[in-house]
Amino acid sequence: MNEGPVSDSGSLDIQGVLKIAPHRYPFLMVDRVLERSDTKAVGIKNVTYNEPCFTGHFPERPIFPGVLMLEALAQMGGLLVLGRDENMGKLALFTGADEVKWRRTVVPGDQVKLSVELLKEKRGLCVVKGEASVDGDLACAATVKFMVTDERAK
Repeated sequence: MNEGPVSDSGSLDIQGVLKIAPHRYPFLMVDRVLERSDTKAVGIKNVTYNEPCFTGHFPERPIFPGVLMLEALAQMGGLLVLGRDENMGKLALFTGADEVKWRRTVVPGDQVKLSVELLKEKRGLCVVKGEASVDGDLACAATVKFMVTDERAK
């Protein structure tokens, strides 16, 4: 793979993430990929008080929105699939989520571990099982679906 700063374990620093992910501030939800194989990836999202969502969710008790944890899992799935040579420059469009569960609040200062596993891939349609955890405690779990398309290249 030639996506940038990558190690033998498939890890990516932020520069490597930016070469694959189409997202940018304030919507990039993955800060680093710790490991990556053909079917699994693990990354992190560092949650800081400076994030725009905390101005309204909630000013007196900042809680990272659950839908953004779901988005982070979707982005990890996208990094897993879009990091392949044949998918570089393509876009992963979120098409659905099943079995979504939130189990723990996430607050500024937390580091969210994002783990995804590719369950199914056929003709650009992908199904990924994901879990987001903080200090070993499950915060969010979901089955995420997306479609790989050439739209980004246009």
